[in-house]
Amino acid sequence: MVFINEILIYSKDKEEHAYHLRTTLQILREHHLYAKLKKCEFWLIKMSFLGHLVSKEGIKADPKKIKAVTEWPKRTNVTEARSFLGLAG
Repeated sequence: MVFINEILIYSKDKEEHAYHLRTTLQILREHHLYAKLKKCEFWLIKMSFLGHLVSKEGIKADPKKIKAVTEWPKRTNVTEARSFLGLAG
């Protein structure tokens, strides 16, 4: 049994997207792989995917995922900077 958690189909325009979607679903069918329809979302303009925001403007880090880093207090000495780098790494 095979489980696929995430599939993202990202296209330049609606025609290309329809082609990509049809092709992907056909390949899944040919290999006897199925997705639960209630877990699927189609034709989204913007979405969160694996910690990123995907839209026609491009791919950006999801602000919710980087909030702790962006709101971290400024480092005032070398020890604090090393501590932050260790955490971020």
